[in-house]
Amino acid sequence: MAGLPDSRPTSNGGLALSYWPQLTLTRRDLLHVYELHPRDPRVLYEVGGAYDTAGEETTALGFYEGAMTEGLDGDVRRRCYLQYGSTLRNLGRLDKSVTVFEKARREFPDSVALGAFEALSLHAAGRVNTALGSLLALLADHVHSEEIERYKPAMRGNAEYLTSLDSSATSESAR
Repeated sequence: MAGLPDSRPTSNGGLALSYWPQLTLTRRDLLHVYELHPRDPRVLYEVGGAYDTAGEETTALGFYEGAMTEGLDGDVRRRCYLQYGSTLRNLGRLDKSVTVFEKARREFPDSVALGAFEALSLHAAGRVNTALGSLLALLADHVHSEEIERYKPAMRGNAEYLTSLDSSATSESAR
């Protein structure tokens, strides 16, 4: 395909396109790149994103899963988790979405965006107390202002309490 950059191998066996950050390809162009590099994790991620943006979320899921399986790493992996988990939520696969965000948060514990989108999935799954609790914890951990600093212990305590409400309800319903 004319105009594609030279590529170089990456540590995970994928290809790094030298000008990828500036690249704006059509889905047709991305599919051509995918034909040439069907196991490249970055290509799989970008094709998934193109399908997702076009409203073809179910198709996007397979590409996101493939990107993760093939070793997508770094910040692009974090973004893939976010898009994958959000797409699952949008498709009503709420338990899977929450599971994806839990895994992502273990891998990227400082990602505020993952935490915020995890809260959306928790809320959609009916775990509204845990959703609010997780947002309070995000505020306490990542918003630095004189006002917040003063109330961090109270915010963290309320976050734990709210989360425990959903845990208690789950335990009681399992009996």
